[in-house]
Amino acid sequence: MDFEQLWQTALGEIELQISRPNYLTWLKHSKLVDKQEGIALVSLPNNFAKEWVENKYQKIILSALRNLDDSTKKIQFTVNNRPVQLNSSRKGRPDPKATQLIFEELKVDPETNLNPRYILNSFIVGKSNELAYAAAAAVVEEIGRKYNPLFIYGGVGLGKTHLIQGIGNEIKNKYQNNVRVKYVPSEKFTNDVIAGIRNKRMEDMKEKYRNVDVLIIDDIQFISGKEATEEEFFHTFNTLYENNKQIIISSDRPPKFLPTLHERLQSRFEGGMKADVGYPDYELRLAILKTKLQERGEELPENILELIANKIQKNLRELEGVLNQAIFHKHARNNITLKVVEEIVEETIQQPTKNINPNQVIKAVADYFQVSPNDLVGRCRQKSIVGPRQIAMYLLREILGLSYPDIGQKLGKRDHTTAIYAFTKLSEEINRNQDLNQKVIAIKDLVYKE
Repeated sequence: MDFEQLWQTALGEIELQISRPNYLTWLKHSKLVDKQEGIALVSLPNNFAKEWVENKYQKIILSALRNLDDSTKKIQFTVNNRPVQLNSSRKGRPDPKATQLIFEELKVDPETNLNPRYILNSFIVGKSNELAYAAAAAVVEEIGRKYNPLFIYGGVGLGKTHLIQGIGNEIKNKYQNNVRVKYVPSEKFTNDVIAGIRNKRMEDMKEKYRNVDVLIIDDIQFISGKEATEEEFFHTFNTLYENNKQIIISSDRPPKFLPTLHERLQSRFEGGMKADVGYPDYELRLAILKTKLQERGEELPENILELIANKIQKNLRELEGVLNQAIFHKHARNNITLKVVEEIVEETIQQPTKNINPNQVIKAVADYFQVSPNDLVGRCRQKSIVGPRQIAMYLLREILGLSYPDIGQKLGKRDHTTAIYAFTKLSEEINRNQDLNQKVIAIKDLVYKE
């Protein structure tokens, strides 16, 4: 079976598992362009499609290909930016040089690891992120002297990576070669520590991270509990800080809520400037949609933009993803309707709850507030436990739809009226209290990540 035949057969199976609009939007123009050593290379028309398919459909695609060819072990995605003829002397296999030519994405700077598409000028500012943006701008002007370290935190898909890489790119462009910038996800930092220990080259690793003027670490929460990584980062932090070098850190939560992070690191983070990138309000979401449309030279009816801004409330990646699908349907059908956009939105915001159980919800609440799950399900009446317990009751009802008697039983064998009270109280407070609303959304993210 050649690549084209294999892929068309796989697409037939995939199409049965996802909605027709999503199939047309994301996979109709995809291709299987190579397959070597169990790795299948799938091309998609642009970066947005690549990111969406990787996040949403990777498992479905891998399963479909494995059903047809059990030698398939892994899927990799790339972007087809150039319309190159894929001819080869081998049937169904593209010429390697042509394959290399057509798959060019925005190149990450090998020296800094920064992606050039993240710039501060394109970061849209609203009430939910204005403090973080102001701190970022101040750091660019006074590197290492103001807001050091800068600790930016917030939920998934709210623009933290855009902001911290934007700082790096702004510094790089402003100071040219006079300031050395290094951006790294915490996972890469951990891998470098492991490689340094294994290969007995820790001095090289230390020089790499300590010989910079600006160190940007993304998703610092992932080093929690990794002793060797925490130890190395602690000493790297101290070396840079003592020499007035700028440290910029992002996380999905404030330092005090980072589980198992060593107290001395928490103290270092707390000693700098902490800025929250919050969940965007309606006005900011609508402004982002209009800005993205303008960047693309596109137009959509105002009522469609308002619908998207109303429905997609917590994740800017999802907001942009829905916008991209709406634009696609507009071109594919020469028209776009509210009904089509409502279907796209519904598919996007639908969370997979079938594999979630009550214990996962309770554990997520306990992890967020750094309390014991046993305290949540016990009889403890301390204020530090009562609040999280009420949130757990609310989420058991909100996410899983459990009955009030079941919720009461699971959380300390309480009467069902206690669960009713907690759900009613939280439902009302969430609409008035933005801080509580963001906590609940962050805990939901933890639940769905399990």
